[in-house]
Amino acid sequence: MNQLMQHIDALVGNDQVAVIATAAIILVATAVCARLVSKFLRKVLNLGDDIPSSSIFVNIGRAGVWILGVCIMLATCFHVDVSAAITALGVGGIAISLGFQDTISNLIGGLQVSLMRIVTPGDNIEVGSSSGVVKDVTWRHTTICNSAGEEVIIPNSIIGKTALTHLPPANRVSLPIVVATDGDRLDEVARAIERTASEAASAVVELTQKPVLSFSAIGNAGFEGTLVFQVADSGLGGKAGDAALRAIAPLTRTNAADRIADEALERARQREGEEDGAEPARTPNRASKPKPKSSRHGLPAGFRSRMTRALRMRGGGGSQGGHA
Repeated sequence: MNQLMQHIDALVGNDQVAVIATAAIILVATAVCARLVSKFLRKVLNLGDDIPSSSIFVNIGRAGVWILGVCIMLATCFHVDVSAAITALGVGGIAISLGFQDTISNLIGGLQVSLMRIVTPGDNIEVGSSSGVVKDVTWRHTTICNSAGEEVIIPNSIIGKTALTHLPPANRVSLPIVVATDGDRLDEVARAIERTASEAASAVVELTQKPVLSFSAIGNAGFEGTLVFQVADSGLGGKAGDAALRAIAPLTRTNAADRIADEALERARQREGEEDGAEPARTPNRASKPKPKSSRHGLPAGFRSRMTRALRMRGGGGSQGGHA
């Protein structure tokens, strides 16, 4: 028992063991501090709008903590003159800069695009032949996610040297269309297109902004415009745009006004059917009146002609008011 105690005392009294234990404690404390600093910086970057929430700032803060911890360990445990070491590194700074030229260029490029807010996470950008949504800006590269779901790695130095284009948000769907219809009924056709596109796109994905159609020019084929709406999931924007375009295609042709009239007649027929179903049943002995001649939509021909004439009179009244 006494021999064991003597061995423990000799081991504890050994200077090398004390130095190793002290160095290990300093390194563990440095790791804990680096982790706390990383969490604090992430929370601050996510709360504030002045500095983008890029991981490059977290990496720089964590590297600074580790450099400080290693300097304290060298000075305390191994009695290394840190200032002299820094001076020696300064003398060899030219060789170091030449060896790490690409790394330093990417680091400085990442700081520039982040501090100047040229690129922030969530932006939809195009750099050269690559385009997508920015996921993160690190100390070496920028990661973007393209429309196919692939992650593209772009060095920060290339972003600083290549022309960068900020694209519209990825969840915004823009459909250029040409409407070939009578100018007097353009507003009516535009409302029908917006309503139809909203119904078709809503069946695919949730909409955060309803479709809005705005015209910009008059071409040889008709009125040129753009249908714009926003979706909740940017990954389904292409499918929503395809569904909306397929639904509004018949409304962009020359017979769009007739189609709108047919839709109005169909809705009127449905309302009349609901009202007839709500009426009380009649006695079976009463002679049924002869049914009037129906059109191809199941409506009386007179009712269809009155509806069509009313739509044309409304369009004619709007044009006369415009001339007045």
